Amino acid sequence: MWRTARGLHRALAGEPLTRAELRWGDLGAVDLRGLETTEVVSRGKHVLHRLGDGRTIHSHLRMDGTWVLARSERVRPGTSRRPDLRAVLGTQQWTALGRSLGMLELLPTDEEDRVVGHLGPDLLGPDWDAERAVANLRGRPDRPIGAALLDQANLAGIGTIYDSETLFAERRHPWQPVADIGDAELTRLVERARRLLEAGRAHGIPNTTGDPRRGEGLHVHGRSGRPCRRCGGPVRVAMIGEPPHERTMFYCPACQGGLGPTDDGRPQSPLGGVSGDRPASRSPAAPSRPRRT
Repeated sequence: MWRTARGLHRALAGEPLTRAELRWGDLGAVDLRGLETTEVVSRGKHVLHRLGDGRTIHSHLRMDGTWVLARSERVRPGTSRRPDLRAVLGTQQWTALGRSLGMLELLPTDEEDRVVGHLGPDLLGPDWDAERAVANLRGRPDRPIGAALLDQANLAGIGTIYDSETLFAERRHPWQPVADIGDAELTRLVERARRLLEAGRAHGIPNTTGDPRRGEGLHVHGRSGRPCRRCGGPVRVAMIGEPPHERTMFYCPACQGGLGPTDDGRPQSPLGGVSGDRPASRSPAAPSRPRRT
């Protein structure tokens, strides 16, 4: 999300919109042409596209959404007929295409807290505060740490990839209650997550192993049924969290303290590919490297 917002900002900031279509409910009737983009920023998993008239276009990708950048002259007429197209924001040079967005709304910029004010400190933001993040995690001491880290109200920015990879790196059982983890260990855990996210931000794709080869960049996420890179035992996947908000948790029982309570222990076949959150490489490229559409 950080790279998505940065790409949109670099392409659109300081230029008036020559094309602006928001294909979401009543927003289709709103005319934003001529307005200048002042900045585009991320807050957790939210994108805030601020306009010169004091309004913000707020979007959230959910699981399937993406923003794609293209040179405006290369946007073909057929692109506008895509059924998954939810937003088109273009300047004379660049056009941003919002596909399969999970949320899209227009609100006053001074009311952004209404949509992001509930979020905890952002792991990649200027408001990052490890002490506050730990205090937020303590709010529900009986909660499994793997589920607590995914709660954006505790700390913003961790998805299933970095949840699984952080807990594996710290040899922490995902279903261990927060109450059983000391403050020093919780602090080390959230700071580990921040370092992994920082590395992902720098390189554009999640990579926790340091191996640049395709399919070799993660320790456990997406690797159920395959050997653990640390001990050689089988990596497993099980659901974590409360219905209906369960998420996938990849982990190594041998390295992380045994099977989870939602894991039936039956053999698991290797997955065909990485599941869960979209990798950061799906973010729009910087203006110097446009994507075609």
